[in-house]
Order: sequence, then structure tokens, then C-alpha cells
Amino acid sequence: MKVVRVCSAPLDSAAELAPLAMLGGGAVASFTGICRDQGGITAIELEHYPGMTESSLAALVDDACARWSLLGAVLIHRVGYIAAGQPIVLVGTAASHRAEALDACAYLIDRLKTDIPFWKKEHCADGTADWVDAKASDDERAERWTE
Repeated sequence: MKVVRVCSAPLDSAAELAPLAMLGGGAVASFTGICRDQGGITAIELEHYPGMTESSLAALVDDACARWSLLGAVLIHRVGYIAAGQPIVLVGTAASHRAEALDACAYLIDRLKTDIPFWKKEHCADGTADWVDAKASDDERAERWTE
């Protein structure tokens, strides 16, 4: 089971992850990324390149499934205007054993941050908005999976 989707609608983590628990494995791992409510940020705006983004996400999930013995994976990313406190991304993995589910989940979110074409703008309470540059720390985390 693989679910890969880009959407603008709010995420229902419980509903999206429930099918993973039904696959008969011993572990489901998940990560939900939430728009930070820090430093005056009131929202983010995410843009993407339709078609390219979905195929890049699907390839990333395929890579994880090839690397670990996953029973299933869910990777859903929102685009558009997302208010502080709302979920942005959901990653879920199911496997027979916890280590595979946890490692695959970490791999997906780490690689997602560097390999998938999204552009993020932060909107602030003072009315300003700025595009966000890539972070070296994200590159460092993603690099650990190339070993």
C-alpha cells in the first residue's frame, strides 16, 4: 500500500494512518510536520510544480520501500496557505518491525526536505512575507542516508 498526495486541504492524520495499522505488521511510525507559531510567523505559503512534485514524492516512497521491508507508506504534503499550528506534511510507514518503520519514516522526512521541489514563504504578523532559503542542517540530515 502506497499513498502519495499533494493537497491544499487540512490533514486528518488518524484517518490517513489507519490503513497502515490494518496491514498486519508490528509497527507503524509517523511524523506530522506542523507550521511553527514562532518569531511572529502567522502562516506559511507553499508552492510546488504540479506533476513534478508528485512524481518526486512517489520516487522517494519507492526508494524507501526498496531500502526497507515496508508493508506500506503514506506521504501527504500540503500546498497553499497554511496557518500556524496546522499540519503541513504527514509521513507514515508500516513494517513488521519497529526499526524498519522508524528508519524509513526518518528517511522520508529527511530526504523530503532536500529532494522535493517546494518553495516556502513565511508570512509574519507585521504583514511582511519572505521566501525561505534551504537550510544546511537539512542537507546534513539528508546526507546521513547516503552512507
